[in-house]
Amino acid sequence: MAVRSGSTRFETDFETFPDGERLARFRDVDAFASHVRTHRTDELWLALPLTHQPTLLRFLDLFRHDLIDIRLIPDLSGLARFRGDVPGLESTFAINLVGMQLTARARAIKTLFDRVFAACAVVMLAPLLLGIAIAVKCSSPGPVLFRQSRRGTNGQPFEILKFRTMRVHSVDEGVLIQATRGDARITRVGAFLRRTSLGELPQFFNVLRGDMSVVGPRPHAIEYDAFYQDIVDDYIHRYRIKPGITGWAQVNGLRGETDSVEKMQQRVEHDLYYLSNWSFTFDLRIVLATVARGLIHSNAY
Repeated sequence: MAVRSGSTRFETDFETFPDGERLARFRDVDAFASHVRTHRTDELWLALPLTHQPTLLRFLDLFRHDLIDIRLIPDLSGLARFRGDVPGLESTFAINLVGMQLTARARAIKTLFDRVFAACAVVMLAPLLLGIAIAVKCSSPGPVLFRQSRRGTNGQPFEILKFRTMRVHSVDEGVLIQATRGDARITRVGAFLRRTSLGELPQFFNVLRGDMSVVGPRPHAIEYDAFYQDIVDDYIHRYRIKPGITGWAQVNGLRGETDSVEKMQQRVEHDLYYLSNWSFTFDLRIVLATVARGLIHSNAY
């Protein structure tokens, strides 16, 4: 079978095992990467000596924009003092190079907390939600809710819900102008909702629908995702978990307008810290911090 990568043609061999299974063998890294992406491979296992660092770095760079778990099976045969039977894969030591996904148990705990918390929030805040909806409707012509496409787990798109805070205006496709301080498009009611983050309350319905989590990396507009993932290190890994209504970056003051690459880099670093250190108590800590000091912030406008 031939695999085409760009304008160059690469030949691919197949090795057939006794049980009839066929394994593709590639002579070119680009053709291999194309095969991995085409078949949406979830995990990549590299069997290499520890001394082959340039090769390891090449694969890490090659898949830096892909949500693929990369593990290394180090070749330690040169250190063996005796030759014997080769152990099975289940006995093989592997190093996790890329991969921050929560365990099945952790995901179950987080999902249960999300659904219970969001359901309680919607019931308790129902009068407030109704009052805000009426205020938004009276502030200017247009719908009560603002809907926009964002990316969630594994980069899958979903429609995020917010209370509308701006006057209805036309925008060019693929062009997004971020709100700035004193933005004339923002209504008086909208300015209050943005300062207090009350405009985000409809996202509890996103949580109930399974699109979002109570705590997680804040979802950015798709236009920003396309721009920043090429210039901010490890940006893609924000997609390894559901986006949240609040997050570790937000309670540390990293919210509002991102008018520099440095600000976005700081957000991503906080998001990755959250992914690497998740626990149920960490989520509770962020929720309490959001209520205590995260509702009103000078960067929210």
